[in-house]
Amino acid sequence: MATISSSTATRGSARGAQPNSAESRVQAQWLTKEQQHVWRTYLLGSSRLAERLDADLRDHGIDLGEYEILVVLEETPGRRVRMSDLADAVHQSRSRLTHTVARMEKRNLVTRTMCPDDRRGVWAELTEVGFELLKSAAPSHVACVRENFVEAVDPADFAALGRAFQAVLDATEDE
Repeated sequence: MATISSSTATRGSARGAQPNSAESRVQAQWLTKEQQHVWRTYLLGSSRLAERLDADLRDHGIDLGEYEILVVLEETPGRRVRMSDLADAVHQSRSRLTHTVARMEKRNLVTRTMCPDDRRGVWAELTEVGFELLKSAAPSHVACVRENFVEAVDPADFAALGRAFQAVLDATEDE
């Protein structure tokens, strides 16, 4: 991996080309060694955790994204949500969610219906088959979360992690 020094950033891009005028006004405030270590540890840790959770759920025939959709639908009164709201809730683009829900619909985990009060709107609704799959996958998923996240972290650090990511959510919230 190439290292870019602060002097390189001041002179131009890493390849030696001069940045455009907007880029030249931006000065990078490089991460300290400790900050870089924490950042990379976060990236690797979150990636490994997602891989473990996904692998566990694949034993039940679903992936982590599909599980999140089932959970949001199950937690909503009537077990149905407008597709646009569901996309926001599971942090997926509307296009990606449409493809995922279409796959899930073929397996009878969810159904899509038109919103009665808005002809442009579409509901995603949890089916009984989807609910039964969620009930069967949830105990294993929760055990995996506990083993690889909750119990892997000291309780004080776990609480600090919650505060840290609440600050990240607050800082990155769309206005």
